[in-house]
Order: sequence, then structure tokens, then C-alpha cells
Amino acid sequence: MQKLIHGIHHFQRSVFSSQQVLFERLANGQTPDALFITCSDSRINPNLITQTQPGDLFILRNAGNIIPPHGAANGGEGATIEFAVTGLGVKDIIICGHSLCGAMKGLLDPSMLSDMPAVARWLDHAEATRRIVRQKYSAQTGDELLMTATEENVLVQLENLRTHPAVAAALSQGKLNLHGWVYEFETGRVFAYDPDVEEFEPLGTNVPVAPLEPDRLIDSRSI
Repeated sequence: MQKLIHGIHHFQRSVFSSQQVLFERLANGQTPDALFITCSDSRINPNLITQTQPGDLFILRNAGNIIPPHGAANGGEGATIEFAVTGLGVKDIIICGHSLCGAMKGLLDPSMLSDMPAVARWLDHAEATRRIVRQKYSAQTGDELLMTATEENVLVQLENLRTHPAVAAALSQGKLNLHGWVYEFETGRVFAYDPDVEEFEPLGTNVPVAPLEPDRLIDSRSI
């Protein structure tokens, strides 16, 4: 806890004062560019890996970056998605899985969850992922199987996302784009699903990326 309190003091003394204009502008409302759905894993920092500022991303996190189909659960996922699309008008939704995901480990080996019944029930929303992996990739084991499960889960959750009315409506009008990513936190690489080749490809290999302005970069020491 002392580390957190020290961080707050540093933020107030150094970070907030240097970006006060930004925070004052944010007090007037938010216009995020995208809804970023990812895992609750503490090793994932969406703003750091995308080098975005406060106000740029509307973030939804849970164990396993899971989106239950519309009407299948009473959690906050559906409300968050609806607000992002209808209320904030985001143009892009990203579902981002990550390497060495504990939720995916539990999905593949339910015995790990014997003392966590709530987690086990939550992962029922990824049952399609489990079945796809078991039936299609039976020859894989270890880290290879885990990464395959992570990738397949992103695709399954994208399909679940399409069942939400706000998403379906925006897609039908060409107002929304969906993206599937996997972040490899031990290397810093991000892979994006390419429907043309039906593979996850390193992000940016075929798309020119303009350099960010210096004031758009986030210093990890300030986080």
C-alpha cells in the first residue's frame, strides 16, 4: 500500500501539474477513440502499450477478456459495450488477449479452479474456445497450446461481441470496426488477426505507422 500512496504523491506533484491542461479538458467530457477490451492481468497496461493518453481509450477488463453473448450474463460487460458504442460513439473495438494467460490455463485445465468456483463459472462463457482447442489442436501441448487457446478465445469473444445489439447495429451501418489482438508481454510484440489469411500477424508489418508527437508519448516512470 505504501508504494501506491507514494505513487499518488508523485502523480500529484509531477505528472498532474505537467499535464494540467489535458486534465482540465477531460473535465468537460470524454471522446475516446476506441473501446479496448482486455484481461485483468496486472502485467497488461493498455495505455502504455498503445502509448495513449487519458481519455483516448474506454477500457473494459475482466479475467480472460471474455464477452458473454447478449443476454447470457448480468455483469457490466453489456452495459459498458452499449455505452461505448451508443453513448460515446467509439469507431473501433479491440479485444486483446495476452501470452501466458492464467484464465486460459484454467480453461484448459479446470482442475486448477477447484477452489475458485466463481472463476470456473465465468469461464463457461469461453466453453466454445475450450472445445475448439480440444478438437482442432489435440496435437499441441504446453505453451504452444496455451497461445493457441488465447488466439482462439479472442476470435470466439469477437463473435460474442457481434451478438450485442448496439454492436450489430453499428456494424450494419459501417460505423464500427472490430479488431482481435494478442499482446506478448515478454517481448512487447502485438499480433493482430488478419481475416484475409486467417492468422494473427505482427501488428504494423503491412501498415505504415506515423510517429507519435513527443507530447503523445507516455513515460512509464510516470505511471
